[in-house]
Amino acid sequence: MDNTFNLQSSSSFPVYDHKPLLLYDLVVYTAMDSVSEGVSLLIHEHPMVPWNDMGRGDCCRRYESITDGYYCKICDFFVHKICGDEASEYIQHQSHSLHTLQLLPSKLHYCDLCGRNIKDRCYCCEICDFDVCLYCAKYPPPPEVIDISETHPHKLTHVKERTEFVCDAKCGKRGYGFPYKCDECDLAFHVECVWYSYPSDVIRPKEVNHSYHSLHPLKLLTGHPPDYSDGKCRLCGRKVDKWFYHCSSCNFTLDLRCVLTPPPKNLVDLKVHDHQLTLLPRLDSFTCNACGLKGDRSPYACFQCGFMIHRACLRLPRVININRHEHRVSRTSLLGIDVADSVCGICRQKVDWTCGGYSCQSCPGYIVHSKCATRWNVWNGIELEGVAEEIEDIEPYVVIDANTIQHFSHKEHYLRLNDDGILYEEENRCSICSHSICLQSFYGCLTCDFILHKKCAKLPKKKRHVLHNDRLTLVTTDEADYFYCIACSRMSNGFRYKAEDAVLDVRCGLISEPFVHPSHPNHPLYAIPGRLPMPCINCNLDWGPSMLSCIEDGCEFSLCIGCATLPQVVKHRVHDHPLTLCYGDDASGKYWCDICETETDPSKWFYTCKDHHASLHIECVLGEFGGLMPRSTVEIEYKSYEVVLNDSVSRPICTKCKSRCYDPIILKMLGISYAYICSLRYAFTFC
Repeated sequence: MDNTFNLQSSSSFPVYDHKPLLLYDLVVYTAMDSVSEGVSLLIHEHPMVPWNDMGRGDCCRRYESITDGYYCKICDFFVHKICGDEASEYIQHQSHSLHTLQLLPSKLHYCDLCGRNIKDRCYCCEICDFDVCLYCAKYPPPPEVIDISETHPHKLTHVKERTEFVCDAKCGKRGYGFPYKCDECDLAFHVECVWYSYPSDVIRPKEVNHSYHSLHPLKLLTGHPPDYSDGKCRLCGRKVDKWFYHCSSCNFTLDLRCVLTPPPKNLVDLKVHDHQLTLLPRLDSFTCNACGLKGDRSPYACFQCGFMIHRACLRLPRVININRHEHRVSRTSLLGIDVADSVCGICRQKVDWTCGGYSCQSCPGYIVHSKCATRWNVWNGIELEGVAEEIEDIEPYVVIDANTIQHFSHKEHYLRLNDDGILYEEENRCSICSHSICLQSFYGCLTCDFILHKKCAKLPKKKRHVLHNDRLTLVTTDEADYFYCIACSRMSNGFRYKAEDAVLDVRCGLISEPFVHPSHPNHPLYAIPGRLPMPCINCNLDWGPSMLSCIEDGCEFSLCIGCATLPQVVKHRVHDHPLTLCYGDDASGKYWCDICETETDPSKWFYTCKDHHASLHIECVLGEFGGLMPRSTVEIEYKSYEVVLNDSVSRPICTKCKSRCYDPIILKMLGISYAYICSLRYAFTFC
């Protein structure tokens, strides 16, 4: 039987001369026009569209003979239909019989059974910190010893400890996990390279005639692409994997997806362009009119007006929310000369006004590059075209008169403004941020001791933040329920901004762009996604997305959100005067911290009093529990502690470290009068 089949572009579906066992129920490419209309599956966070593929499933890493499934265009994530439909939220697994495993987003990114990187979700035991990838959850673990005498003369043993290795099979790729190893030859192999084979019933024709390459048949190749090729599919630009079709005469390569479900040659979509677009299946450099970026292959082009667009940009959403702007932004095909001097609201680079992008209808001049607006860490993947915008009440209080308000968190009493400029002691603390009032203006309750910084009282009930793609909600305090802020890792039990699993304390939640800090007053700072790693000017750490950077040419100033939100003025019992944050000094000689009585480095940030005769460590002034409200109770490792001010004449002795606690706030175990701790490294071992 001739093992060649033809794909004709005149029909939405391929027509086969000899239909193989596998190839059926194909889905045309246009099914991906709207991801928002896709299927929601447990094993992936975004809606997915029906899809057919002979490639490896990202769900189980196998090549299934029945290849209809689901595909996420945002993540390039393919799921076999059987894997997606049969997924359960909870499972019992033989590798971890103690507890039930729950399907959750991956935290550690590595499977505890196979050691491979987890691409999306996995089955987790949060009690034991145990993660199992979808593949290991579905299939039994590989045997400890295998015999592959056809390809290797010795038996191979499955390594039980995670190790770094280079696979000695045909793939030759570097791995980190639990390989099979031959001790006699000192060779290592990926598990799937020596144990799991491709299904024997998957029939892949040796040659295909494809409508996008009518000159010659495309031949089926396996393994690495030829050295002279770029290793990518001509139509979609993805790297080819294991199985692909290739014409050596023309250096033309198609992956299995584009062989099975080729994109249409011609399409008309008035949301994209006014005229018919035609696919040009060739390697050519061009500038996409939708996103303004360069492309190197197979654009859709309009021969009537010269419009060219990436295939991926055909599916750009029309109306979306981004995480650093309060209003929706809408896609436009031409930004126009009115914004010729504007910069992108995300990357802060100049935009090409002759191309498309996103603009805000409520804020003239606010525009965003198409690619920046649809980044995974900027947009939540939800298309809002046709979805009515909800009008929400985000005002935190009702004005009673010029000096009186009723705050949403304290509706039982009115709050009166106090703006006398008096220095208040440490015990006078804001109920929202948990920090001392010090010299700041505040609202005080007329009936009880509830007080709020004036600035904190104005915090909106809902807001957007650069560290989370969904809108955050201001949640009131739950004393026993402490949390760690995702931006600065500080501990707090005050108010917080929250969305799903993301929690920020209110100081970090206030961060918005442009951000101006006194340590760098001449230039504003921005959170630029995908920026080059640059350590914080103060703590010398790179906190990834929690970094604020200067965008001026030649200025490499970078500040983490934790250091950016350190209080400028604080009160500490070691000094009668308020302490001010100082950003380093060129002073010579030795300086000593009056709190811990050890030497300080005045070139680093420190707190000082008004006569500048003191340089106090930041950690000594604020302490590890500075975000906890005094007189509240927290539960740590099933034990209850009272949060107390360290204001006694003599410092109490920490029960665990046996030193006298000098932090301004310490924890006292309830029921034991002498049991104090000054750090959580002692709390977790306290008994």
